[in-house]
Amino acid sequence: MTDTELRVSKIENGTVIDHITGGQALNVLTILGIDGTSGEEVSVGMNVPSERLGRKDIVKIEERELSQNEVDVLSLIAPNATINIVRAFEVVEKNDVTRPETVRGILSCPNANCITTKNEPVESRFDVLDDGVRCTYCEMIVRESIASHINSA
Repeated sequence: MTDTELRVSKIENGTVIDHITGGQALNVLTILGIDGTSGEEVSVGMNVPSERLGRKDIVKIEERELSQNEVDVLSLIAPNATINIVRAFEVVEKNDVTRPETVRGILSCPNANCITTKNEPVESRFDVLDDGVRCTYCEMIVRESIASHINSA
């Protein structure tokens, strides 16, 4: 393979998530609700060489553009990621992810005693820390496996 060959082919329309922290591509798929049953065409490159990161993962999703909520959660596990919107095989928009100060209604609190896990009409809210997230209500901190706390509701 030469430097000019692509490891994964170009997509016609959709989203390319580049510069994902090495080893996090599967968590990105979890965050996006991609489990292989939805029919979405997805290409994943894991642990590929990167000048910027040393090693990186990359995810290409045909015919889908990410919502801001998805990008916000993605930023928690891939703070160096770049989101490229592709239309007619051309990158029409390129954005670095920005970590929000808080995320709302996206994650579920792992604390069974938290008000957000009870049958109460309270939306989950997490403050974003340098190394994880903290539930605003019960103050439980989640540092690992953030993708496993995606709110299914």
